[in-house]
Parts: sequence; structure tokens; C-alpha cells
Amino acid sequence: MLPVLLRLTFTTLWMQLLLYAAAVGVVASVAVNGWKGTLGPVDEKTGKEGPAPLQDKLLRAVGFAVVGGFLAYFGLMYALPADAFPGGRGEGIPLHTYGVLLAAGFVTAVSVAGRLAQDEWRRVTFVDGRGWVDTEGPQKREQVMDLAFWVLVGGLVGSRVLFVLVNWQDYARDWTQAFSLGGGLVFYGGLIGAGLAAFLFARKHGLDFLRLADVCIPTVSLGQCLGRLGCFSAGCCWGDMAGSHSHTGVTFPGSALAQDLFGRLGRASSLAYGSQAGDDRFVVEATGQVLHQAAPGAVRISDWVAQHGTTLPVYPTQLFESVGQLVLFVALLYARRFRRFHGHIFALWLMAYAVLRTTVELFRGDVERGTLHGLLESLGAQGLAGAVPLEAWYNVSTSQFISLCMFTFGALLMARHRPAGEAAGLGPTPSAA
Repeated sequence: MLPVLLRLTFTTLWMQLLLYAAAVGVVASVAVNGWKGTLGPVDEKTGKEGPAPLQDKLLRAVGFAVVGGFLAYFGLMYALPADAFPGGRGEGIPLHTYGVLLAAGFVTAVSVAGRLAQDEWRRVTFVDGRGWVDTEGPQKREQVMDLAFWVLVGGLVGSRVLFVLVNWQDYARDWTQAFSLGGGLVFYGGLIGAGLAAFLFARKHGLDFLRLADVCIPTVSLGQCLGRLGCFSAGCCWGDMAGSHSHTGVTFPGSALAQDLFGRLGRASSLAYGSQAGDDRFVVEATGQVLHQAAPGAVRISDWVAQHGTTLPVYPTQLFESVGQLVLFVALLYARRFRRFHGHIFALWLMAYAVLRTTVELFRGDVERGTLHGLLESLGAQGLAGAVPLEAWYNVSTSQFISLCMFTFGALLMARHRPAGEAAGLGPTPSAA
């Protein structure tokens, strides 16, 4: 369970009415945004966008309202008690640092992607009565805003599906738990799901997918930079044992030491603590060396964390990747001016992130993420699993395997690049004269 930053409860009538009002306001806001964001036809001669038909506005507003109402329904059912909402679970609204940072990363990435799309497709045209007007950039920005919703859905579904596949034994007895809101997510699954959603969206709206990917892919690193800070706050995606003498080691608290926003003790421990509390292996505290049998100077991991109330020192791999993603975002923004073909930035990101992720994986310690050892064990090949120890460098993780595929795809894309000049949309936009 994720540590809670703050939990809002709705046990009083006025709090319940406030939540209902907030739900109605959210649905109305979503519908209004759908109405206002409807694009009208563009006159090919003048380049001027005409007013959107009333029918298109209504259909878009209703569609947005239906989606907003669907989400509001499940939110109310989760937060309100049964006497205030049919089927209510009364869980309230827990605010996790993880969720807040993940949402902040997504919103930031979408905002920056919209601005980059507007600059990418900027077309300045002289329109009578309006002067010089960008007639295409704002439309593409609105399309990216619409794309964000489908990317969000595709990312959530993909990340959940990959998590269930990696941990399929945990769900084999009860597959309904795969739809639990308390389950885990996997970044690579989300990336694949979001990428597929973006590809289908581009096909439907006649957009060049590779050009769209060049615009949006750097913002994935920006969002993940904040998202990994959320992982650090939750104590997930933690690193391997760092040893007590390491200057980079960090510890994550158990429920007895975890505090919320107001300094009150929380009910949930960090995910890293929960994992180490059930780890029967042994560790040499000074060096961080993990052993499968007792040895002089080694202590059982579960006994150590139970005694101290925190995890053993581990590498802060979440911070490693967060910094790496920020550097990658800045580097790719700078590289945009040197693009030679559509898909160039996309290919660079695929290769660069594959290297970054593979490197970080070498320091990861959460075996729950899925490794070759775990796969062989789940298939019943105990002998082969014994030949691939958990701590072995060749015990590749699921993420490392996907990284290898990503790097290969990016290299092939670079090798098969197609030239594109100003006629294909690259290079500076010619000024109107």
C-alpha cells in the first residue's frame, strides 16, 4: 500500500454535499472544454478557420461529459459511504505524494507538448481584418490536448497489463484483483500502451506519427522526471543494497515511522520496507553483500528491518533516473534544431532512454519488477533458475529486455531515415511577405 500524504474523508453531510458539487463542477468543466475546443473548417484559400458547426460542438461536449461523468461516478462510489451513494465504499480520497507527482508530471508534459506542437506546425498567414495570424499551430495544439486523454487511458491500461503479466502468479488464483485500484503499474507497459494510442490517434486524424513523436517524446522524459520523484516518495522501484558505509545509500521507513503531511504516523509502510520485511536472505551490513545462507557477519534482512523500523541502506535509483530523464529532456530539446528527418528525435530518445534505463536497472533491488530468475521459477524450471542467481549481472530484468528491443528499433529507424527538408515541414518557417 502506498503511504498517504493526506486523506480526505466524507462522513459529514456538508462534506458529502461538497464532494457532489465538486463532481458536478468537474463534469460541467469537462463538457465546456469540449464545446470550446471544437475546431471549425479551415478555408483553403484564406487559411482562416471558420466557426465550428453547432452539431459538432454538441457531440464533442456530450462525449466529454459522458467520459467525465463515468470517471465521477467511480470516484464518488470509491470515496462516499454506502448511505450517501449506492454501492459506496467509504474510502475517502487519499492523496499520495506518488499520485500528486505523477499527475504533476503528466500535466506538465502535456502542457509543454502542446506548446511544442504549436511551434512545430506554426503557419503565419495574412488574414483580412486580423493581420498576420498563426492558422495551423493552435489547431495542432488542441489536437495534442485531445491526444493527452487517449494517451492517459492507453498508458494506464498498458502499465497495468504489463504489471499483471510480470506478476501473473499473484493473480492466477483471482483474476478480478487485476482490476484493483491498489495494484501496481509498470512504466514500459504504459509507454507501449500510450504509444499505441498515439499511433491510432495520428492515423485517424491524418497526422505524421513520426513527426508527432518528435514533438511529444521529449516531454515523456520531463513527466517521468517528476514521476520518479513520486516513486522515491513511495519507496517503490528501490535500489540494491548499498552498504552502511555508502555515501549514496538511503533508507525507507516502516509504518511505525512513516508520517503524513501533518507529522501524524501513517498506517502504511513504504513499499521497499514491506518487501524487505519478508526477505529471508542474509546481508553483510557494512558492504551490502546479499547471501542466501547464513555467514559470519551477516544478518537476516527481515530481522534487521523489523528491529530498526527502516530498510537497509539502498541505492536511490529513483533519483538516478529522475536526474537522467531531466538531462535527456534538455538534450533532446536542443537536438530538435539539428533534425535531419521526421522520427530523428524519436529514434534518439529510444536509444538514449534504453541505455539510461539499462544502466539504472543494474542498481535496482526490487526483484518484484520481474527478472529472468523469476520467470524461470514461475515456469517450474528450478534448476535453470538456480543457475541464474538473483544477484547475478546476467539476471536481466523485463525492463532490460524491453530496453534492448527499444534500442534496436531506434537504431533501425536511424539507419533507414528518409531525407526531409523544408517541403516536409522541417527547418524554419518562412516569413510571410
